[in-house]
Amino acid sequence: MFEYEIDRMNHAQLVREAAARRLSREAAASADREARRSGRRDGLRDAEGPVDDGGPGRFARAA
Repeated sequence: MFEYEIDRMNHAQLVREAAARRLSREAAASADREARRSGRRDGLRDAEGPVDDGGPGRFARAA
């Protein structure tokens, strides 16, 4: 009976560790998604708009 109890305790510990890892991965993924969303809202990524043409000196002469 003692070996069975140790096995059940070990199993319960492994289940707790797996749940904690899963929760931390989900939290990291959620934080990453939120950072991307807030980055767009904060203007860190520019919206589509006119492209700067760079002026007449945009192209260099070939050698």
